[in-house]
Amino acid sequence: MRVLGVDPGLTRCGVGVVEGVAGRPLTMVGVGVVRTPADADLGHRLVAVEQGIERWLDEHRPQYVAVERVFSQHNVRTVMGTAQASAVAILCASRRGIPVALHTPSEVKAAVTGSGRADKAQVGAMVTRLLRLAAPPKPADAADALALAICHIWRAPAQNRLQRAVAQHTAQTPRAVKGRLT
Repeated sequence: MRVLGVDPGLTRCGVGVVEGVAGRPLTMVGVGVVRTPADADLGHRLVAVEQGIERWLDEHRPQYVAVERVFSQHNVRTVMGTAQASAVAILCASRRGIPVALHTPSEVKAAVTGSGRADKAQVGAMVTRLLRLAAPPKPADAADALALAICHIWRAPAQNRLQRAVAQHTAQTPRAVKGRLT
């Protein structure tokens, strides 16, 4: 499985590609950051993020895209930029028919470090260890993108089984019961 992880942001959008399967050693295929100038207007910044993600999709041909789920922050301006960059990543993947998964920051931290409250240094250290890198990817946005890809590789098999079970249960549930449950 090849996954492009995207840590969305308008100034720095982390991107990282990881290949492998759960239970086996993983391999980093590529890592980087799509940057936009903070003084550029919003439209130009979003186009730059789109072009950067499109280049990564063209070059690395991932089977899945894992994007950090936007969560509430105190700084509305920051969360809006993050949400806008996230939407661009989802759009780019969806336009190509690539499945997109959203993972919360605490879900990613828990998957990679064992603690949903890990700090950026801990995430970077574990990404370095899990991918057998010489040093943590810089900036932290790049390491976070790799962590998203790792999280998806490890969690996707269980999530897929759960989705199939729910779909099978829903298909077998008589309509009268469905109407009462909703």
